Amino acid sequence: MNAWPEAVQDYIALRRSLGFKFKNAEPDLADFSRFLNGHSADRITVSLALKWARGSSLTLQRSAQRLSFVRGFARHRRAIDPRTEIPPVGLLPFRPQRARPYLYSDSEIRDLLMAALRLSLDDALRRWVFHTLYGLLAISGMRIGEAMQLRLGDVDLKAGVLTIRGAKFGQSRLVPLHVSTKRALLAYRARRSRYLAGRQASDYFFVSKRGNRLMGSEVHRVFYKLSRQIGLRGPTDSHGPRLHDFRHRFAVETLIRWYRNGVDPERRIQVLSTYLGHIHVADTYWYLTACPALMGSAVKRLEKRWSGLS
Repeated sequence: MNAWPEAVQDYIALRRSLGFKFKNAEPDLADFSRFLNGHSADRITVSLALKWARGSSLTLQRSAQRLSFVRGFARHRRAIDPRTEIPPVGLLPFRPQRARPYLYSDSEIRDLLMAALRLSLDDALRRWVFHTLYGLLAISGMRIGEAMQLRLGDVDLKAGVLTIRGAKFGQSRLVPLHVSTKRALLAYRARRSRYLAGRQASDYFFVSKRGNRLMGSEVHRVFYKLSRQIGLRGPTDSHGPRLHDFRHRFAVETLIRWYRNGVDPERRIQVLSTYLGHIHVADTYWYLTACPALMGSAVKRLEKRWSGLS
């Protein structure tokens, strides 16, 4: 019987060395290795992979995800053991639906940021943390995790540049800031320094009231609370506009502005893709189909191009 847990850990270590985080896959593959050991399996077969992936009371989406993890491991394993069977793509057909982006209006963003300033009026920092964080997300297109990972040394307000480290696939990038954003971050940093003066605090840019790293659960909890206060969500709604939709809005607004100003998006799309930290430009092109306004602008540009050729 093979030492499947060790084989899985070797595979995960290899993938992580290539820049993949593998946070979701690791526990599933560890469970799959125990499953193989429990069946005294000396190789991966399609039938065993399918039996494990389906599990019990799992949705088709979850089963398909589990099988995709095994498929990657099996491809790696086949180089070591040619008897390995690789589960074919489409064995558990499922195509996840991407959430339709919610495009915040300028007034909704202003209302959200003003609501943040009404948080904990007796706290000298907390309300400014969320006001500044949500504002940065709205105008930068950053991922929420990237903003929360910022450290003081990553925020160069003299040069007006943020350094995003360890984003998806281990990529890092620079994000230039508008002068108004620099002013807002300077004001927050000054408040942060005064509030934490003489305390033992982390060097994360956005911190909790105790000076520790800000937790994602709190960031989302406060966002949901404020969203309900200003009417973005109903009092009991479990779904609605998300923090990630700030990123969608940034991408869509940039593309719409290019269309309106006569800029050819095809020539500039790679710039936007790099700015957003997309690995594949196709992820940026997705916004063209996700937003009706963008589709309309694209069609008008195409019609204008064809009319010029006729």
